[in-house]
Amino acid sequence: MVKIADIELGDFPLLLAPMEDVSDPPFRALCKQHGADLMYTEFISSEGLIRDAVKSVKKLDIFEYERPVGIQIFGSNIDSMRKATELTQGANPDIIDINYGCPVKKVAGKGAGAGILQDIPKMVEMTREIVKSTHLPVTVKTRLGWDDETRFIVEVAERLQDVGIKAISIHGRTRKQMYKGEADWSLISDVKNNSRMHIPVFGNGDINSPQKAVEYKNRYGVDGVMIGRASIGNPWFFNQIKHFIKTGEELALPTISERVEVVKKHFSMSLEWKGEHEGIVEMRRHYANYFKGIPDFKPYRMKLVTSLDSEEIFNTLSEIQHEDFVRR
Repeated sequence: MVKIADIELGDFPLLLAPMEDVSDPPFRALCKQHGADLMYTEFISSEGLIRDAVKSVKKLDIFEYERPVGIQIFGSNIDSMRKATELTQGANPDIIDINYGCPVKKVAGKGAGAGILQDIPKMVEMTREIVKSTHLPVTVKTRLGWDDETRFIVEVAERLQDVGIKAISIHGRTRKQMYKGEADWSLISDVKNNSRMHIPVFGNGDINSPQKAVEYKNRYGVDGVMIGRASIGNPWFFNQIKHFIKTGEELALPTISERVEVVKKHFSMSLEWKGEHEGIVEMRRHYANYFKGIPDFKPYRMKLVTSLDSEEIFNTLSEIQHEDFVRR
């Protein structure tokens, strides 16, 4: 049984990665329903929380059915991160996660996210202060290092454990790699197999099939895997992995009709949580992934991404459900 502090997550937990503009409450609800064992919110700016910025505060929304759920924060100022931790604790998550992995320039360029990998002493000090400022378990999401010359993750993981984190998720790339090339799990394995490590170590990067999840589980010995891009438009992915681990067989892919039902549910929850206009506009980024690989789908996708009328969108989805190409 893998545990983060006292939170039991099963024998080989599957975690939903915190993804900006993706891992919101509607999407998390679907992933939970389809097998995710632990989910994290989109990352939240510590400075935004302190300033009471609407977008940052809104991301604190979590719901009972999601548990266990972690709220992820990022920032480059230790004092701001400590204050943000106290504010985040007020939202009553199960876990507080620190983002030391985001590679995008507007975050890393300011010394937050993966940017802090250029200053390991500060990373350790910030983590210590966050752990001290909350009664909740603190976890970390990070990368192998800033670049190929600074892949110090084995030592870094030890030092973060020493100041009190309860689990670590490691993306098998450096910041310089962004999302290019192949993720290197050998160093993630080195962290897991380090005799000094006693907290759960989760691997992240390139898990895009149930077969790969099982292969990496066996080859690298990690405690679980964190799923990011492969879950977008595919919340079924978690149960597909679990089924393959249990039986060695592939779970049947969802039919078009089943896909549409989940899209309708996702869309309904988005409207409810975000309001009509924002719910419609922000749902657009998901359609291409939900309906990937369907022949002759472009006219329907264009309807879905151009309409500003929710009833019209629901009607288009019903059309898709009953069109001839569905039965080909």
